[in-house]
Amino acid sequence: MAFFKEVRARTLARMPLRSDWSTEHCPIRRSLDVLGDPWVLLIVRDVLHGSGRFEQLRDNLGISEAVLSRRLRAMREAGLLDTVDYVRDGRTRQRYVATEAAADLLPLLQQLAIWGEQHTRLPDGGAHMTLRHEPCGRETTRAETCSACGEPLRPEDMTWVKPWRSAEHRLRGPGG
Repeated sequence: MAFFKEVRARTLARMPLRSDWSTEHCPIRRSLDVLGDPWVLLIVRDVLHGSGRFEQLRDNLGISEAVLSRRLRAMREAGLLDTVDYVRDGRTRQRYVATEAAADLLPLLQQLAIWGEQHTRLPDGGAHMTLRHEPCGRETTRAETCSACGEPLRPEDMTWVKPWRSAEHRLRGPGG
């Protein structure tokens, strides 16, 4: 773990300013142009969990309002998020929902969770996260298809069990 921190510190010290890769031929560069900021994937994760209100995102992520506002605006422009109206305290407000493009990130998010479980050290007192495929009711150890039943994994069919929060979060599909 110390090795990763050392490498990261050296890399960040040499990193050039962010480039615009939106017109690149390489699809990985174009993808990173949209998804390369860690906040983007964390926001998509939370929105897929149904935490789409600005205040929820701010509090869950521990992100400043200014940074969150910029990320949300950019994510809407990139087609990752939409907004839907809801009424609270007699006022119409908006919450963020995932688009099809954001829902298509589910395998990437699940693979990151699986990789993190396998290759990073669990903090003291922590417990392992599991991914449960609701149609078959079993844990999956794969990101795109259920390792138990072989069915494709869709956001609305997944529950992420997070013991450190004593929580089970059922995911939502696009527009949810």
